[in-house]
Amino acid sequence: MNKPVCTIVGIGPGIGLAVARRFAREGYVIAMIARKADALRQYQSAFSTEGLEAHPFPADAGDTNSLTAAFTRIHESLGTTQVLVYNAAVVVSGKPSEVTPEVLVNDFRVNVVGALVAAQQVIASMKTQKKGTILFTGGGLSLTPFPAYASLAIGKAGIRSLAYTLSGELEPQGIHAATVTICGLVKPGTRYDPDLIAEEYWKLHTQQPGKWQREVVFE
Repeated sequence: MNKPVCTIVGIGPGIGLAVARRFAREGYVIAMIARKADALRQYQSAFSTEGLEAHPFPADAGDTNSLTAAFTRIHESLGTTQVLVYNAAVVVSGKPSEVTPEVLVNDFRVNVVGALVAAQQVIASMKTQKKGTILFTGGGLSLTPFPAYASLAIGKAGIRSLAYTLSGELEPQGIHAATVTICGLVKPGTRYDPDLIAEEYWKLHTQQPGKWQREVVFE
């Protein structure tokens, strides 16, 4: 029997790799999506030395065609996705009076649109199986917007809303959608250690129907 697949969009140092390791240790094969192919190959090599299985699928989360093509490759080579984690974001400073419409729209494509597109690539198979988990990396800016990061704050508010609306639609069909809202700076060895945060993703995934949370606020 094939291993279950956990697809992570926006994998990288920090939360992405920590979540990947957490699920891989539970027997999942990890499908890694990020823009830099060289980095993905390095992650794959590191996982292999740890006895964990991960495969690279280079793609741009802000490019709908690139992202959907990556999911096609994943599902053709590994099988359907049982767990989707969307961890991509554009983190740039800019006050709302200074952010141009073009920058806001381009950031939004990664911060929110990519999450919607990714979810739409896995929903059909999850409906067929009557189970599945879709998890988004949120941020405290969705709860307390900070002027210096206006575009990201709008994006985190958007992805939080997407998690809640997806959850409301999909829960009756056995699909758990939720967001981990991280209210601090992610850094190893602190309260916001990536491994501690990754545990929240696993806890959400393993919650029983009827006890599903739509959001975990990590403070």
